[in-house]
Amino acid sequence: MTIHIGAAPGDIAETVLLPGDPYRAKWAAETFLSDVRQVNAVRGMLGFTGTWNGHPVTIQGSGMGMPSLSIYVNELIRDYGAQTLIRIGSCGGMQDHVGLRDVVLAMTASTVTSPSSTIFREVNFAPGADWSLLRAAVAAAEAKGTRTHVGGIYSSDTFYDERPDLNEQMVRHGILAVEMEAAELYMLAARYGRRALAVLTVSDHLITGEALASEHRESSFGDMVEIALNAAFPDAR
Repeated sequence: MTIHIGAAPGDIAETVLLPGDPYRAKWAAETFLSDVRQVNAVRGMLGFTGTWNGHPVTIQGSGMGMPSLSIYVNELIRDYGAQTLIRIGSCGGMQDHVGLRDVVLAMTASTVTSPSSTIFREVNFAPGADWSLLRAAVAAAEAKGTRTHVGGIYSSDTFYDERPDLNEQMVRHGILAVEMEAAELYMLAARYGRRALAVLTVSDHLITGEALASEHRESSFGDMVEIALNAAFPDAR
């Protein structure tokens, strides 16, 4: 048990999926896992462990933003031995060819700042996804026929952004989408020698202004969860 995770030793699997929303963690666990049990409810940040095709999997909410995710990922790695961590969440499209409900696989994650920024001082460290997970996720997406994009994303530390000039530069430099957590996940995975990937569903679009209605979001997120699970266990398909 840690400050923010009330799971007992052995309750957390080596493979962890990380949605930001704790209720999305509950939905994903109940929809995709077998023999599910709740292992965390500290501060309402729900976590569940079960099995997928015989493989133990934990789905743990991580909250909104990099500081919140950093707390959970640090504890999952240091105190529970998590080895593979895959963020599953929503993102905002930033290119014309990226549409609603498309899946984005984040090869890199740029950011202005994160909880890890002070460690690197003057160095702009460039965190990236684990290649084996990324390759397996691409294969899983292709097998499902899911419209998928692979490339760089932007992890913002503000939700109500007032920097249109910065967004313009992200678009100009080919950034596919924006979200709020992946860059710190990739930094922590690099620091601790773990595997990490962000598998994201486009729920809104910064250029067109389109957005999925809340009642349509979860039904559109199933592909993302299946791709993440197949990436973690490519031999189980």
